[in-house]
Amino acid sequence: MHDIPLLINIAVALGVAFLGGVLARRVGLPTIVGYLLAGVAIGPFSPAFVGDVETISQLAELGVIFLMFGVGIHFSLRDLWQVRSVALPGAILQMIAASALGFAFTRLWGWSVTSGLVLGVAVSVASTVVLLRGLMDNGLLNTKHGRVAVGWLVLEDLASVLILVTLPVVAAAGPNAGAQNIAWTVVKAGAFVALTLFVGGRVVPWVLLRVAHTRSRELFILLVLVLALGTAISSSELFGVSLALGAFLAGVIISESPLSHQAGADLLPFREAFAVLFFVSVGMLVNPAYLIANAGQVLALTALIVIGKPVITILLGTILPAPARTSLVVAAGLSQIGEFSFIIGQAGLNLGLLDRDQYSLILAGSLLSITLNPFMYRLIRSAESVLRRWPAFWQRLDKHGPEQPLPRETLSDHVVIVGYGRVGRHIVDVLGSLGIPHLVVDSDATRVAALEQRGVPTLFGDAANSEILAHAHLLRARALVVALPDEATTEMTVMSARRLAPDVPIIARAITPDGVKRLAMLGAQDVIHPELEGGLEIVRHTLLRLGLPIREVQQYADAVRREHYDVGAGAERHALRQFMEAAQILEITLFELAEGSPVAGITLAEADIRGRTGASVVVILRGQQIMPNPKSHTVLLPGDHIGLVGDVEQIAAAEQIITQPARIEARSVT
Repeated sequence: MHDIPLLINIAVALGVAFLGGVLARRVGLPTIVGYLLAGVAIGPFSPAFVGDVETISQLAELGVIFLMFGVGIHFSLRDLWQVRSVALPGAILQMIAASALGFAFTRLWGWSVTSGLVLGVAVSVASTVVLLRGLMDNGLLNTKHGRVAVGWLVLEDLASVLILVTLPVVAAAGPNAGAQNIAWTVVKAGAFVALTLFVGGRVVPWVLLRVAHTRSRELFILLVLVLALGTAISSSELFGVSLALGAFLAGVIISESPLSHQAGADLLPFREAFAVLFFVSVGMLVNPAYLIANAGQVLALTALIVIGKPVITILLGTILPAPARTSLVVAAGLSQIGEFSFIIGQAGLNLGLLDRDQYSLILAGSLLSITLNPFMYRLIRSAESVLRRWPAFWQRLDKHGPEQPLPRETLSDHVVIVGYGRVGRHIVDVLGSLGIPHLVVDSDATRVAALEQRGVPTLFGDAANSEILAHAHLLRARALVVALPDEATTEMTVMSARRLAPDVPIIARAITPDGVKRLAMLGAQDVIHPELEGGLEIVRHTLLRLGLPIREVQQYADAVRREHYDVGAGAERHALRQFMEAAQILEITLFELAEGSPVAGITLAEADIRGRTGASVVVILRGQQIMPNPKSHTVLLPGDHIGLVGDVEQIAAAEQIITQPARIEARSVT
């Protein structure tokens, strides 16, 4: 079974990963857990189908490159600088303390010094992917607590890159690695970094712009792929540093281009697909039998990650300039290990610093800690209550005093707008001008930052791919408006919202005619298709210009919307057709009332024109004013144009009653 073709390995790995991811989400766990378990299921220790570990591991290298490229392209030195006073000392001290604890555990287990160092470092860094998802799901990503946590993780990622650079030197020289060898490695890595940033930072943005001007998206995507892969491979082949460092720097130099957001978006599908293969390849190395036989070590390492690291972070909070809530949020976010731990462990495995069983232990700690991580966020408030029982400790931890609740936490009777594009921006402006409270959910960091500067309550995240809507307080909202430009995302958002708040009114934007019906079936009460809505509005204005009554025209337009833009819908269209046919038959004859007319100065009831002649007064034109279907108490004034409907004899009789009539015209009014 080890000689199966490449495509079969890819298909099986992705298929099993999909099933694992679906099951993980069903039980409320991160999809990474499902991907790791999928790898275990098709690994060499599984009695079922066995994938080719070597083949999938080579594909997983692409996953590492794209993951690191994504870290680099979203790296922001400015954001990191804003939280430097907390994140910089916190990340360094936490990594040192956690690494020391991990190393101490391995000494008790009889591991070698180098193996213990690799494990200690691996458990000291958390998963950026898991952290971002956890912060997003709990509505914390765009808070100051979330910004500190992200900055903390970015510094850990940078430290991990440096560790990956020095690991080959440690492996080559053994425990007694000379300072000269380490220094030479650092010099080579420094030369590569300087060359890449200096030359690439000037050339790459220029090249990206030139290719963008060709108006070929395929060429743009190919260029981004070449830059990511080429820089990573060059770093390894020419300078002897890791693929991870090269990929990270490729992302950093592209982040300097105004097209960086487009580059990141275009490469996202590649990153997601190959990252899945990376996690599957990691799971394939797990030996369940070894983990069962060494359950004590597995539980001890998991306790170090899930309990030890948060405790270290909280203790550091007593000396860092941060509120207690920030320390607790960071502690919850760091209570797991993930992709960088895998990359460091895999590097140690490839360099002979770890054996497969030791690597399996790191993977088991990751699997269990990621599984438990969502529950750690739910313990934040409980942890606050417990820590308050020790006033002296709490006073040192909460040096900044109690915080004001976030504006969104106090919202009620508000409107939730998902998507701050052209449509969402207009809705926000109108609601703001009317003084109606509202909350915006968007996944674009730039838009969210701009809204926060305006004082608009926001949630940063993907409403279709996380639990973020649970923090929008839909149960006490007046309405939900989904103004996203992507229909699939809109449908998932509507489904989630309807599950969270069965009674909240939902107004959704559709992109296709079929999408209108699907969104209505999913629970959106009002579904708007911009193009069809524009066409309907043109029809409405056309009918009004043709003289059809505004009430019937509006009823027809409302019926078309109710029937999901079916222009032949309902009795309203039949009523319009009947009116048109009647209008073509009836002729309205206009008379001008002269000064000496006997009916001038009296009411319609007193004139009794219909009772005496059978002709009906249907309209009075008075200057620029049109009075359709005038009331019986309307007084007729000299100069009025009276519109009569009736047959020839009835009109003639009415003309006789009105002495000295000034016959002006006889025409059809429509």
